[in-house]
Amino acid sequence: MRLDLSLSATELTRAVVDIPSPSGAESTLADAVEEALTGLGGLRVDRDGDAVVARTGLGRQTRVLLAGHLDTVPVADNLPSRLVDGHLYGCGTSDMKAGVAVMLRLAAALAGSAAPAGPAGSAGVASSAWSGGFVPAHDVTWVFYDNEEVDAVRNGLRRLAANHRDWLDADLALLLEPTSGEIEAGCQGTLRVAVTVPGRRAHSARSWLGENAIHRAAPLLERLASYQPRTVTIDGCVYREGLNAVRITGGVAGNIIPDACEVLVNYRFAPDRDVTQALGHVREALDGFPVELTDSAAGALPGLTAPAAAAFVQAVGRTPVAKYGWTDVARFAALGIPALNYGPGDPNLAHTRDEHVALGLIDAAEDVLHRYLAGPAAGRGRR
Repeated sequence: MRLDLSLSATELTRAVVDIPSPSGAESTLADAVEEALTGLGGLRVDRDGDAVVARTGLGRQTRVLLAGHLDTVPVADNLPSRLVDGHLYGCGTSDMKAGVAVMLRLAAALAGSAAPAGPAGSAGVASSAWSGGFVPAHDVTWVFYDNEEVDAVRNGLRRLAANHRDWLDADLALLLEPTSGEIEAGCQGTLRVAVTVPGRRAHSARSWLGENAIHRAAPLLERLASYQPRTVTIDGCVYREGLNAVRITGGVAGNIIPDACEVLVNYRFAPDRDVTQALGHVREALDGFPVELTDSAAGALPGLTAPAAAAFVQAVGRTPVAKYGWTDVARFAALGIPALNYGPGDPNLAHTRDEHVALGLIDAAEDVLHRYLAGPAAGRGRR
């Protein structure tokens, strides 16, 4: 399977979408991405599993990293892709193969520009297939990684950080997750706790002999229903928190008073709190109930005061907003790299059966990133 990077943004997105790549089965798409990038010349291309990393070596003072995951959720009878009234429908169109296609087109436009001579296959080698573009103001790294949509332990970016930290060095990381063309800064942290409410089992015909654990969970649910979440403003971005029951289990049979009820509670917290502080807050809010942490992930501060991030905001000309949800910007933040979410696609359509992306959003994202990478002194037009 080959990817032709000379295709239009629409057709390249469609080609990427039509290579199925549910989590754990990204190899075919990763192979195609690696082959396409290697064929450009002007880039050092490395691979770890199904993660592909390409880098320019132009000796610029700053480096910008563009990141996107190759995997999608399972296909839901929504492949192959189809074009309808200016929208491309198909699995992964919004989350986030439109972003992957933009990354590939930018690589095609940048690879080999102003490249000095060097040994074949090394960074900074011009390609004989180079057909024009512009000289970037920054060195650029592209990171295409696997297994974002599944358990964090399988995440390809996590693996790259552990195995090849130097591949991720950058002054700014831009994650092309769908943001509808807005800049979404930082991300919320998240944790889940299991709260078990005990009871005493009895025959339901003689319920007075037992204690119904599900009924005894009512005060916990009332506590959650009346909880007043914080609203926190950081660097002008407003983060709204939430503490919610997301699952409840209890009961063993239709004629037994249950002796245990478990409520799974999810806390989405602003990035001014770390996981320890967030867990302490949950324990305080649920005081009197046993709380067991089941999983957690720290958020990421907006990082808008970092010079590279501020320059990107200025180049885009949009007011950043808070990211609701957790994304891999948190991984970059943990590495000390300022990171922002910016990409085509509507996040509200992610993972849906009728997932789609507006073609105009793809073109707009490419244009914005092209202009930013070119810098204020470079030509603005795309070829």
